[in-house]
Amino acid sequence: MSETTANKRLRKPVSRIGVRNWIRFAGLVILGPVILFATAGTLRWWQGWVAAGIVLLGTGLSRAVVALVHPDLLAERARSLDAGNVKPWDRVIMPVIALFLPLVLWAVAGLDRRFGWSPDFALWVEIGGMALVLVSLVGGTWAMVVNRFFSGTVRIQTEREHSVISDGPYRIVRHPGYASAVFSYPGVSLLLGSLWALIPSAVIAILLVVRTGLEDRTLQEELPGYREYAARTRFRLIPGIW
Repeated sequence: MSETTANKRLRKPVSRIGVRNWIRFAGLVILGPVILFATAGTLRWWQGWVAAGIVLLGTGLSRAVVALVHPDLLAERARSLDAGNVKPWDRVIMPVIALFLPLVLWAVAGLDRRFGWSPDFALWVEIGGMALVLVSLVGGTWAMVVNRFFSGTVRIQTEREHSVISDGPYRIVRHPGYASAVFSYPGVSLLLGSLWALIPSAVIAILLVVRTGLEDRTLQEELPGYREYAARTRFRLIPGIW
């Protein structure tokens, strides 16, 4: 019996991300700030420039660091949806929380700026939002540097000899990348001074919690050694809470 195309792709290790994937990734990163200023109708907005700068420069620096440590991880993340063993529910959840809702957040924040839906935020609130975004960016980068299996989708990466990671932030919680993301989107909303943007931020946070639970169950059922790791590291996202 011949192998399916999906299974062949699954068995073949991926080590190069490719120029096309780099261009696509850069375009997606730039798209958010472009939507922000387009919907705001102005470029005279220092909070918008700070948010855009953090996203563009921070994401670029983060991926550069990861590329130095785990170049194969970026290739995995770029092509993870093409793998044959991605969980069906994650093919729906992942694009929503990674692309659709973040773009909605940028658009809502821009419209809020244009039409003045939200009251003016105190400067310390906006700075606090900026701090949340920066800390979340550092936390997410740390998780990727430590975990070479930090895929963009939920799947067992058998072709990359997937194993349990328990170092660095994984000693504190089982899903530090999600923990960072949960706080980053509200941080962006506060930095941009938009109460309305907190709505898509909250939806993203809820879906991240749902995805965390589903992924954790998948790992406990399918990844050797993960159940023992979960017994040692009790909390998924927030120490002492969940």
